[in-house]
Amino acid sequence: MNDPRAERTRAALRGALLAECGERPLAEVSVSAVVRRAGLGRATFYLHYEDLRALAVDACGEVVEAAVDALHDWRGPVDPAAPPAALIAFLADAAGHAALYRGLLDPGGGGPLGDLMHRRLRERSRTERERAGAPHADTVASAVAAAFTGLLADWLHGLITADPPTFAGRVWRLLIALHSTPL
Repeated sequence: MNDPRAERTRAALRGALLAECGERPLAEVSVSAVVRRAGLGRATFYLHYEDLRALAVDACGEVVEAAVDALHDWRGPVDPAAPPAALIAFLADAAGHAALYRGLLDPGGGGPLGDLMHRRLRERSRTERERAGAPHADTVASAVAAAFTGLLADWLHGLITADPPTFAGRVWRLLIALHSTPL
């Protein structure tokens, strides 16, 4: 059973970290700044999290799940020309929070947001490929996770220029190609 007070405290710390990362990269954020913004004591922080990275991974959970769900929001035959609406919506939302996500996602896909996204996307892709009886589930799942995480990171860091619908179309076609490439 979750303690509501502990969950409120963790929510306050997640919110404070996200607000700090909206202003500066995670590498420049301190525990002191987070607890000050959250209105909590430093000792309280360490009761809930080992370090800022652990807090960042927890804070990234919702955006990661939204990304994973958006990439898997389709049924029936796949149309390379029509990315899922959820993917376009996710990317539009990500563009609106680009400064925040850049603080948690390094170019190329590293950082706490990238690491968690890669891991969760790989798990989901592997599971879905196995369920469908598709070959080489581990290889394709790793390729899909690496490609999407890296592309998203580079796009948010301005290394790829495209509006969300255009970018969604490009990403969608690349991911379909990964799934359909004979190995």
